[in-house]
This record gives sequence, C-alpha cells and structure tokens, in this order.
Amino acid sequence: MSSLQKSRQIANPLRRNLAIVAHVDHGKTTLVDALLRQSGAFRANQQVADRVMDNTDLERERGITILAKNTAVHYRDYLINIVDTPGHADFGGEVERTLSMVDGIMLLVDASEGPLPQTRFVLRKALERGLPPIVVLNKIDRPDARAKEVLNEVYDLFIDLDATEEQIEFPVLYTNAREGFARTEPSGPGDDLVPLFEAIVEHVPPPRGDVDAPLQMLVANLDSSDYLGRIAIGRIFNGTVRLNDPVAVLKHDGTSFQTKVTKLFAFDGLKRIEVAYAAAGDVICLAGIEDITIGDTIANPEHPVAIPIIAVDEPTVSMIFGVNTSPMAGRDGSYVTSRNLRDRLARELLGNVSIRVEDTDTPEQIKVVGRGELQLSILIEMMRREGFELQVSRPDIVTKEVNGVKMEPVEELVIDVPEEFQGVVIAQTGTRRGVMTKMVNHGSGRVRLEFRIPARGLIGFRSQFLTDTRGTGIMNHLFAGWEPWHGGIAARSTGVLVADRSGVATAYAIANLQERGEIFVEPGVQLYEGMIVGENSRQADMDVNVTREKKQTNMRASSADEAIRLIPPRLLNLEQAVEFINDDELVEITPKSIRLRKRVLAANMRPKRIDA
Repeated sequence: MSSLQKSRQIANPLRRNLAIVAHVDHGKTTLVDALLRQSGAFRANQQVADRVMDNTDLERERGITILAKNTAVHYRDYLINIVDTPGHADFGGEVERTLSMVDGIMLLVDASEGPLPQTRFVLRKALERGLPPIVVLNKIDRPDARAKEVLNEVYDLFIDLDATEEQIEFPVLYTNAREGFARTEPSGPGDDLVPLFEAIVEHVPPPRGDVDAPLQMLVANLDSSDYLGRIAIGRIFNGTVRLNDPVAVLKHDGTSFQTKVTKLFAFDGLKRIEVAYAAAGDVICLAGIEDITIGDTIANPEHPVAIPIIAVDEPTVSMIFGVNTSPMAGRDGSYVTSRNLRDRLARELLGNVSIRVEDTDTPEQIKVVGRGELQLSILIEMMRREGFELQVSRPDIVTKEVNGVKMEPVEELVIDVPEEFQGVVIAQTGTRRGVMTKMVNHGSGRVRLEFRIPARGLIGFRSQFLTDTRGTGIMNHLFAGWEPWHGGIAARSTGVLVADRSGVATAYAIANLQERGEIFVEPGVQLYEGMIVGENSRQADMDVNVTREKKQTNMRASSADEAIRLIPPRLLNLEQAVEFINDDELVEITPKSIRLRKRVLAANMRPKRIDA
C-alpha cells in the first residue's frame, strides 16, 4: 500500500499525518501535552490535567497508554494530525493499525535507557511500511543521560532492521517534554518546541492521494457515542466525502452494504469539530454507520475498491474466562451470566484487533487469546469496573505444529537491574529455560541483560523478579518468533493454604497460621470452603480453619491477655493473582473483590498434592 501511495500526487500540501511511537514510559504522552499547549490548543486560563491524552482511569492509574488516540495541532498554516500510540508490547495491535493513518513517525527514545524491545517492534513496523522517521531523544535533563551513546544505539538499531539509506538519514532532536523545549544539539539553550514543529513540516511528507478518484477510506480505529452510535476513525486515501453522501462499506469477508454519511468530524486539539467536507489525506471520523469494524473500507458505491486489510501479529497467550461459580457469586456484580460475558467479549473484538475469542467444550467458559498477560489483565480489569463477575484460569501459551514439530512462542527479554542482583536474575531465568544473549554494563551501577526465553517461562516471572530485585529491576519483553518446544518448566514450587469451611476469618486463627506460610487475607474477610487464604511454606496444599475463635474460660493464665501480633497480609492485585495460581486453581474476579480459589472447592473431592 505504501508504494501505491508514493506513486500518487500530493493530496494536501498543508497536512501532515504523524504517529508518535516509543517504548513504554519514554514520554510520548507528555510530549503531546507540550505540542498541544504550544500550538494554542488550550485557552490561557484553561485547567488541563497532565498526560491529557491518557483519558481513561486505568491509563491514569498505571501511567501507561493503552488505547491509541488521535489529536491535531496547528503550526503556521499547517494542520498536523498526531496519533499517540501505546508503548507496551501487549498493545502492539493498536500500533500496527494506526500506522496505516500516517505518512511519518516520530521515534521517541529515552536519552538514558536507549532503545528497548518495543522501540524495535514499532520501528520495524514503520520501516516495513516505508515511513520516514524523525528521532527525538527525550529526557536529556536526566543526570544519567548519555545522548551520544544512545544515538549510536539508535543507528545500530536502524542498520539491524535493514533500513534504507533514506530512512537512516533521519533528523535528530533533543527534547525535554516536561519543560517543553527542543533543540538540534545535545546541549545549549532551549526555549520551545519550534525546532520540532519545523522538523515535522520539513521531514514528514504531505499525504498523497487523488482527490478526484473514487472515495477510499480505511477504518483504523473505532469509538462510540451514546448519541451518534459507532464512530469510524480513519484516513481518506483517495477521493472526497461530504455530509449525506451515499457510501459503501466493504467488509473483510467480501460482503458490503450501502449507507449514508450522517455526521462528519475532523480533529482539532482534543475536540472533534463537525465538518461538511473532507478529502484525500485527511484523518476524519464518520458517525452513524452500524456494523462497521476495524479494517473495513468505506468506498464510493459506484466504484467500490477495498484497501488491503491491516496485518496484525498473531496472539500468543490464552486464558479461559468463565462464569463465576463460587458460593459468593452474584453478590457484587451486575453482569454474571455467560450471555453477558459473550456479549462483552464480542464488543471487545470490534475495537481490539489483537485478541481472538474461541469456544470451549462448555458454554460457561470462553477461551480468550491475546498478546500477553498484561493485555488480558487490562481487559479483565475493564470488565470488572463495568460490573462483570467472572473467574479466569492461569495463562497458557498458544502452540502450533510445523512439519510435525511442536512449536512454541519465544520472547526477547530485556532486564535492567542493579549489579548486586544480576546473579539471582540469571539463575531465575535459567530455571525458566532462558538463554542469555547479551550483557551490557555502562558503569552506572546497573546492568542490562538480554535473554531469549519461552513465553511460558514469563508466566509468573514478573512478581518473582520484583521480589528478587526488591522492586528495583525493570523488565520488558517482546515476541521474537516460534521455536521447537523447549521442554518442561517447573510450576510454582510451594503449595497453598486452603480454607476448609465457610465463615469469617479471625485474627486468632490467622495468628496461629502465620508460621505455616504467607497469609493473603485480613481478619473479618468472608471465606468459603476451597478459597485460597495463603501460600504454604511447603510443597503440599494444606486445608486450614481460618475461622477458629479463641475459647473463653474462667481460668486465667499469665499469657491470656497478650495482644495478638499479626504480620500484614500479602494482598495480591489482579496481575499478581493471575501469575500466582497453578492449573488446578482459579482467580475469582468481582467489582469489589479478587479471590483465589481451587477449581474443586470441596476438600474431599479434590486430588491432593503430595509433599515431596
């Protein structure tokens, strides 16, 4: 498609369509804030939150971009359409489809950390599409910034990805997104982002396309409104569209239907403004078209020609989503049936091209396949906040057979840790079939380790890694390809403490159980038989009574009135719970609670794990 675009004439010389791509937490959204402010998108006295593009609660809480967002800024006579993309590998599907809307990319790299796995991933996708890059080294104010070395690493990355000579001749800018300035040299004065605006206008080509040809628009994103229904966001490659024009919607499966344009919007800052007309090169929103999905083409009904579908890397991790069957089911949530679950996942499929939903043997359970644990846990968290109750299994990887050989997904793992923890990290990855491919020490007290590791080995690794490095380690991973099955990987070595009856947890019972292992519940929590209340220090599971109360007698002992000393419980969040469980366990998720439980609740029906 990119070669097709190049051969066409310039559609609009005053437009620039640009995607900002980077690894997670390198400052994309902060830089977009600064571009919006300096382009005059906000009033002088307007109160604007930091990271204004991260507009969902989950994005603000976690400090990461989950969904790609569109905005537009004015600079001189130019309108610059900007797409802010996610930086985490699990949301790569968002990046892949947004690149179809743009003519160039701004590659943002942390001036201290340098290129990381997601930097490689998004850059590879952009270079494959023939998009010219602008490289921006951000956070140059950091005391450990090493702009010269990082720039050399970026050049090495371009060469490694077989970039063309034109693509390697990229402009380089040095920015501090938080302070809102850019410059063309690593040091010196910096007042504003004018050098960056100038680089965008000069180096990002204007959109190409034929305004006089029949309409062709690719739907790259979806939104919805209570008043307007489904909103298709995409770029017009050819032709023009006006309000009330008849259009044809061409689906993936070759079917099509005709409809009419009822509302037409363009982006201006953070707002969408109604327009009566749009032409080739514009990024716009069309409202009111039911049954439209990502990858569809909106075309002229008399000359309907589909644009090739967006190719997305296949998902590698699966989880079973099921109806909540615990004794406490239905107490918190509004949506508890399998029909509610299926409808919600069907809605997710419309806007999320990187997950798949498959049926299982029972109608109460649905297999959801995604890019990684984080992507699936974000989906679960969103459903939980919407009022859904469900239970989920341990993540599993997707395998395939090639010429009779069982193949499994392998990840590229990059770890950044203080020097004193490198031994324990190398040992941990070794037990998970990881092979070290690179080790770099910049002399700053931290070491960067790179591994190739089966995707299976990463399930449950993050929480173990953070414990081993006392929260100081940084890990990132990216799908690297398929390799023959690497052999067995040991599951969690410890057993669990399981409640043997329903009731309320008491401080007296918990105090007596503390020496058995780590406790997950607080006094006063409602329990049921089969619910996991802690991690055993041994390999076997143990059924325990967490509801026992102290017997009152009329005898007084010297120790009778001693205060109970409780160790604070380890309260697991959603990701930690999903990583902790074994195959015979589930995580029960409701709007108010996250509980761990055994698949088989009754102790006498449950197969026992033998203590080795």
